[in-house]
Amino acid sequence: MPDDTAPPRRDVWFDSGADRCHAWLYLPAGASSAAPVPVIVMAHGLGAVKALRLSAYADRFAAAGYACLVFDYRYFGDSEGEPRELLSIRSQRHDWRAAVTFARTLPEVDPNKVVVWGTSFAGGHVVATAARDSRIAAAIAQAPFLDGIASVRQLPVRETLALVASGAKDLLAHVRGREPVRIKAGARPGEVGLMSSTEDMHSLLALLAASGIDEADYHNDVPARVALTIPLARPGRAAGDVACPILFCVADRDNLAPAEATVRLASRAPRGEIERYDTGHFDIYLGEDFEAAITDQLAFLARHVPVAKDSRVR
Repeated sequence: MPDDTAPPRRDVWFDSGADRCHAWLYLPAGASSAAPVPVIVMAHGLGAVKALRLSAYADRFAAAGYACLVFDYRYFGDSEGEPRELLSIRSQRHDWRAAVTFARTLPEVDPNKVVVWGTSFAGGHVVATAARDSRIAAAIAQAPFLDGIASVRQLPVRETLALVASGAKDLLAHVRGREPVRIKAGARPGEVGLMSSTEDMHSLLALLAASGIDEADYHNDVPARVALTIPLARPGRAAGDVACPILFCVADRDNLAPAEATVRLASRAPRGEIERYDTGHFDIYLGEDFEAAITDQLAFLARHVPVAKDSRVR
């Protein structure tokens, strides 16, 4: 059943490269060109799409008076681009810049009050985006992927070798103009995948169920070449260049983005704030862990990017 209390949203598109990204735009009551509000630009993590429970966050932010632009990367979800589910770090970073640029053109939005919010792999994109764009007002990185080497070290050697082999095959297929060699984003035992623990798979299934998505309808595989780029991705090194306030929500039992490495890198941010939760990587999206994280995020926003009282939903 639809939630009649949730703020309304509308479908919008913006250009990124040669393709268009699809987004949901949430506008709180009272937002207009005469009374513009802060906007939170939001996207999901590794191989995930906005339908995977990002609406739960956007509903809460919009109810507090913030506009939200929640987008799918090129090649994913409702956005354009071929091959489907191509996980390109460079393209996703470009999509973030395009989304922020588009958000600043919205008449109901204050272009000087753009917040970037990312979870998991997008937590790293948020750091990179905020470090590059000095106009960003604030940033929130939830269970953020900040250090590819630290993440890869969590994998058994056999799984790492299987990922590298699959990645090399896919890269060769790409060079020869063939169809991608694919691997699972979330894998069961015996499958080659980017997230391969039984605990991660159970948590992913719980997240799908909470989002009303049938596992059979979820695109859970990606071209394998991304496995060759993840170890080289270390966006946390840019944390020291983030001038705006930034909140890091760290899951202490995160086996995909290890907490120790995350906290070490997050501590470099001059205006960084760190909140820690006794939870796993996927658990922070649900139940009491979600409530704890969203409460801290709303408090952070109220301190650093407050909305006018008459912009909030009554």
